[in-house]
Amino acid sequence: MSDKVKQSRFPASLFWTVFGMLLLTAGLNVALILLGLNLSWPSIFSVHLILFYWICVSALIVLYIRRKIHKTYEIPLQEISRATEKVSQGDFSIQIPAINPPEKYDYLDIMILDLNKMINDLNGIETLKTDFISNVSHELKTPLSVMQNYATMLQSPDLDEKSRLEYAKAVSSSCRRLTALVTNILKLNKLENQQIYPKVAPYDIGERLRESILSFEEAWTAKNLELEADIADGIMVTTDGELLSLVWNNFLSNAIKFTPEGGRILVSLTRMEGDLIRISVKDSGCGMDEHTRNRVFEKFFQGDTSHATQGNGLGLALAARVAAICGGKIGVESEPGKGSEFYFTF
Repeated sequence: MSDKVKQSRFPASLFWTVFGMLLLTAGLNVALILLGLNLSWPSIFSVHLILFYWICVSALIVLYIRRKIHKTYEIPLQEISRATEKVSQGDFSIQIPAINPPEKYDYLDIMILDLNKMINDLNGIETLKTDFISNVSHELKTPLSVMQNYATMLQSPDLDEKSRLEYAKAVSSSCRRLTALVTNILKLNKLENQQIYPKVAPYDIGERLRESILSFEEAWTAKNLELEADIADGIMVTTDGELLSLVWNNFLSNAIKFTPEGGRILVSLTRMEGDLIRISVKDSGCGMDEHTRNRVFEKFFQGDTSHATQGNGLGLALAARVAAICGGKIGVESEPGKGSEFYFTF
């Protein structure tokens, strides 16, 4: 903010107006005295006339200054007071208009602009909180309803062994889904409330990435996917390994999930210019449209609106938060029908 913006709100015109009024009234006062002497007014009359004159002049000056103060300070502060009262009652739609045009902003205008920004931020937080609660409630309700229904059917006395095992498997699957949801919510909360992580001893990130790929072997072989790895050797990092694994594990999981049987996945780790490292997972799946690409890293957003694939929409939000903590960049390149490539550079 420039010094010009920080300048006082005391109007220079007020000073010169009052100064001019005092000079003018003083001159008139001298003129009255000379007039009285010239006309030989009685002394008592002259004194009372001068007193009355100054009472009128003082009252006019005070009223003028009072009007200026009311317009300059009281009206804007009353607007701010009413706005803060509405915000305290949960109304985040209020906005206060600036007093002056942008080229004449002073510190009170800047205060109003900052207050408007704070109200907008609070409105955004309130919306996110409402959406978060709504989404969590929905995601919790679905597996709980499944568990309740199958648990009720398991109580049937004439249930055959095959059905019992099938229902028990469904309950177990819903339990795992519920556990994964709660675990991801806790992880996300921890990541959002912690900015700094201790450095660890240097390790080969390529080895960690290969271990993660092998942990998904059962999943990709079950779908007969061709998985190719292009991983550079000898890239050493000191970033928290568990944090990084959240990123590429989510990339791998989504690639396997959305790539049809017989498809192809390419995992790469490359050293770029300077100290930049790039990890990417490219698949030959269904791809995404622009709307999905723009929202894919939001909490609880799921591109598969049919929910044909299991998930809770938190995995990529976790990955995005890790990228922010590590000072890196996360992104996706995708087109419908041409697969997707998720990448992370840090």
